[in-house]
Amino acid sequence: MSIANTAQTVLLSHCIFDGTGRAPFDGYVAVADGRILAVGAGPCPESLVTSETELIDLGNKTVSAGYTDVHCFFTGYTMGFVGVDLSKVASCEEILAAVKAYAETLSAGKPVLGHGWNSKVLHPAGPHALDEAFGSRPVILFAAGGETCWMNTAAQKAYHFTPETCWPESYAELLPVVLGDRAYIEPEFRRYMQLMNSRGVTSVKEMGFDDYDGFTDVLADLEKDNALTLRVSFMTQPVRRNADLPYARAMRDKFKGEFVHFSGFNRMTDGSISQLCGDLKKPYNCAPDTTCAQEIDWKLIGDETRAVDAEGFRFSLHAQGDAAISKVLDIYETCHRDEHGRVINRHSITDLEFSDPADLERMGKLGVIAEIYPQIQSIADRAGKLAMIEEKIGMERGKYYWNRRKMADSGVLLSCGTDLPLLIDDIPQSVYHAVGGYFPEGGEPFNKQNMLTVPELMTAWTRGGAYNLGQEKELGTLEAGKKADIAVLSGNIFTIPVEDARSLAVVLTMVGGKIVYQAD
Repeated sequence: MSIANTAQTVLLSHCIFDGTGRAPFDGYVAVADGRILAVGAGPCPESLVTSETELIDLGNKTVSAGYTDVHCFFTGYTMGFVGVDLSKVASCEEILAAVKAYAETLSAGKPVLGHGWNSKVLHPAGPHALDEAFGSRPVILFAAGGETCWMNTAAQKAYHFTPETCWPESYAELLPVVLGDRAYIEPEFRRYMQLMNSRGVTSVKEMGFDDYDGFTDVLADLEKDNALTLRVSFMTQPVRRNADLPYARAMRDKFKGEFVHFSGFNRMTDGSISQLCGDLKKPYNCAPDTTCAQEIDWKLIGDETRAVDAEGFRFSLHAQGDAAISKVLDIYETCHRDEHGRVINRHSITDLEFSDPADLERMGKLGVIAEIYPQIQSIADRAGKLAMIEEKIGMERGKYYWNRRKMADSGVLLSCGTDLPLLIDDIPQSVYHAVGGYFPEGGEPFNKQNMLTVPELMTAWTRGGAYNLGQEKELGTLEAGKKADIAVLSGNIFTIPVEDARSLAVVLTMVGGKIVYQAD
């Protein structure tokens, strides 16, 4: 690898966070040939600057490595924009009229899709009206937020889900239709990259069901055309069949370039505590005979994880309840480990909503990566969330909710995800919630003793994410020789009062030394 001796671009700031463990400093980041030429405190050396060097004086803005989101579902996100836009319709009759007009623009027999109608205001009465209008042609109209849909009988028969089971794992058989529509999906992914870049995100770990329904061909073509502004590590989530090792081998061999990599496998274990589906060590307060209301095939998960691990692949297992987290760690203890007892293949646990401190200590010793959701409080209100916790598990157990402090103190490597589209990346907002402990309306912090510091959280978004993706030698910190993936916030995230952190925003993003987003 060769790099120029002088900078093409120099970022100057009073707040440079290089992610190596030292405090933010007043200095410069020099960039050349897509990589970081030099980083240092004080003025940029004159030897690095020529008459053609672009000097960008950022004042007190925060400069850091680009952010990595380690748990995204582009496929779930894109379903919110598929087909005809129904966000402005005011009645079910208007929906029918708009969908009929849209259907006439499609080739015969193609399913009719739509999105955006307001399920809080409109209440379609079953499939009958759509059956009468479209007969045997499948029609699926996703509500805003994607939590339900209006669909006809033909669609239910063709894709084997209902409005009551309108979530990605259930409508997996519909995904090939959407992901296979190149004219739709490629522009949508380009728009998605622009969104992520506008949030300072330069790398993502994407979840795709089974063989991703051919979407990896889109990624391959975009990379070949140098059209990617987002580094993508993708995981396969077994949904229609068990973990597909031949597919994993093929993807590992296929993607050797700079922007796209295969990252391993992802699987759900338990579900939501609010629905009694989180797997708990002790029964729910409101259901004394229940520790989990859903069946979990732990033998399958364990056998599958060990088979994946034996081939040198990693697994990310999603667990919310303390028993689920403990059982996942039991599985990882049976995987290949080094001489220090740490897992070799960078296995991780996603979510970790309610955990036992003893298991977090075990997690640190095992070297299992945490994929936390630092913005998760943004979709709750204090009264509602605390009432749920009190009802389900009680506030004595509730003090272990979102216990990121114990994770950090136990040596657990932290990385950040959003479960997008559940949440959309907003790093200042994540500081407000995961450092301040605030619900959206403010007021008294919740479980303040469990919160992280700003440097810890920023490290999780940068260096932690890069390690999660196996890219720590090239990304995640501002160090000479690394790729110039850089994010800039509109102010000093380290000195602004935490309760005001949400006032900041990303103003500039670089990927490989190129500016891919700049605020007006």
